[in-house]
Amino acid sequence: MAGFTVRPGSAADAGAIHRIHAHAVETGTASFALEPPSMEEITSRIERIVEQKLPFRVADDNGVVVGYAFADWFRPRPGYRFTLEDSIYVDPSAQGRGLGRSLLSAVIEDARAGGFKQIIAVIGDIENAGSIGVHKACGFMYAGVLKNVGYKFDRWLDTIYMQREL
Repeated sequence: MAGFTVRPGSAADAGAIHRIHAHAVETGTASFALEPPSMEEITSRIERIVEQKLPFRVADDNGVVVGYAFADWFRPRPGYRFTLEDSIYVDPSAQGRGLGRSLLSAVIEDARAGGFKQIIAVIGDIENAGSIGVHKACGFMYAGVLKNVGYKFDRWLDTIYMQREL
């Protein structure tokens, strides 16, 4: 894990986050989006998450953001106000160094400190072994699978739900 630090993210990180997220959307199935969000959308999302004091962390490798993770509201209804949904994205050049686990661990601690009770992972594609493995390593349990609910790159995709109590 040496060589990078996990720190709070901010709107100043939007450029790197946009680059990482766009690559994930364009080349993979972690996100079922077909087009990357605009820079303005990314910046707005970051500002909202920071303003609402939700967990938001980046992995910084000598001044370069190489990964990020955050937790947002699981659902907008008030009954879900103690439940978050996490997202993790790591630049392909930095994968396999423990960044995902470090980022998710920091988000979990921030969520616990914020008084939240559950974190849900909504993982696109049952073949996303990296995300499934990181979530298992951080104490998430399988909660269910939705079969053939996404369609991307000319194939049907499942969505896996995993859950962790805080």
